[in-house]
Amino acid sequence: MHEVLGLTAAPKPDPEALTRALLTRACGGDGTAFGELLAGHYDLIFRAAFRWCGDRSDAEDIAQDVCVKLGSAIAGFDGRSAFSSWLYRITLNAVRDFQRARSRRGRHADAFAEITSAEQAADQESTVTHGQLWAAVRRLPEKQRDAVLLVYAEELSHAEAATIMGIKEATVGFHVHQARKTLRGLL
Repeated sequence: MHEVLGLTAAPKPDPEALTRALLTRACGGDGTAFGELLAGHYDLIFRAAFRWCGDRSDAEDIAQDVCVKLGSAIAGFDGRSAFSSWLYRITLNAVRDFQRARSRRGRHADAFAEITSAEQAADQESTVTHGQLWAAVRRLPEKQRDAVLLVYAEELSHAEAATIMGIKEATVGFHVHQARKTLRGLL
């Protein structure tokens, strides 16, 4: 047995510190840092877009649009909120823009959840119920839908959701409460 005394493991890297460092470099025009920042946050962007629109192809389009927008918007990030909150806000706005554009083109604006084999539950009945629930959430009024998706789908606190939505924390709770009442009528 080989024993080494006095050595300790290196501390785990702090993801927030890494994000801050990449942000600083990206805001200064470092393309490599910007690419790393996107790579590290693309799943968050895609997941949020998918939760809001419910269609994988549309979510990919929205995520790509957000990545392009970030190229010019990154310099405007002022650090008053967490980068992830700022990113959620940009993604939410991109989803709304996408849905407005779709509506203007006369297409059906409500997207329904796509169930892929990897996401299927063992019990088909629960899968249908899950799909119906998220389809109903997507039909909620905008503020209620945003609050429910941020709190339940993205598992953010009411305070984090409030920051992203630009409203007070108590108002998030109100929108969630109203959404529950509305969903009872929709389901």
